[in-house]
Order: sequence, then C-alpha cells, then structure tokens
Amino acid sequence: MAKDFNSVTGGKGLTVAPSPLNEVKLDLGIILAVGVLLLLVQGRALESLSLQLLLLLSYGLLGMLWIVIRVHRVMAQFDRERERNLDGPQ
Repeated sequence: MAKDFNSVTGGKGLTVAPSPLNEVKLDLGIILAVGVLLLLVQGRALESLSLQLLLLLSYGLLGMLWIVIRVHRVMAQFDRERERNLDGPQ
C-alpha cells in the first residue's frame, strides 16, 4: 500500500505540535491512566468505603498538586528563555 504524501502529517506518522507544555500533557495522561486503574482496583483492595474515598481523594489531590507544580516550573522556564531571547544581542 502506497503512502499518501498529501496527508496532514506528511508521511511522518503521528506528530504533536511543539509546545512547552507537552511534558505536562504526558504527565497528565500518565496520572489519568493510573487513576483509572486505581479506581478499578481500589474496590477489591480496600473494604472500607471511607478508606476507598480517602485513597482516591488523596491520589487526586497529589496528582493535581504535581500538575500545578509542573506547569509553574515549565512556564517559569519558558518566561526566562523568552526574556533571555528578548534581552540578547541586538
């Protein structure tokens, strides 16, 4: 089967547009996938409904905190690089 060179990706396969937040998107995907697995398993691992809720709530809060910290770090680095490029040799 011949490749269609008029395709949107240009024969490169799947690509993602460059973004400073691509690493954060990957982290979010991993956190969500693990969260879904935890949701499926927690009912069998813990009998107490309150412990199940505590487990899911703590995982959600830790995941949210991780994403917020990562976004803050990435955006701070992006701002530093942008300022360095603006203040560079002219």
